Amino acid sequence: MSDNELIEIAKKACENSYSPYSKFRVGAALLCKDGSVFSGCNIENASFGATNCAERTAFFSAVAQGKRDFLKIAVVGTSDGRFNSVTPPCGICRQVMSEFCGKDFRVILAENDNLISLALDELFPFPFCDF
Repeated sequence: MSDNELIEIAKKACENSYSPYSKFRVGAALLCKDGSVFSGCNIENASFGATNCAERTAFFSAVAQGKRDFLKIAVVGTSDGRFNSVTPPCGICRQVMSEFCGKDFRVILAENDNLISLALDELFPFPFCDF
């Protein structure tokens, strides 16, 4: 699956975002090595610590379905329906990625029609625990 196709799935996932507090919708699309894709959106909560990011929603959905081998994830965010700024994963999401993925796992970000592709170790060079 191409990076552009994965970005489009992430954009579609934004439509399911529950973000009444920040008004910032985030979508993610996680590609497994077997070709399956799991999408996720951010789900906010009035108790902010209970909020879940789109990336973790995608990962947790995949893991709950028995998936453990991942190739890449696309992440997009918007507050106005346009995807004109990069939305990188937060630190917690980066740590979750490092739990399940190798250093060469790709993180695809979009800014308008420009894609940025980073290896996980570029985005998160010092994980809490490097197995």
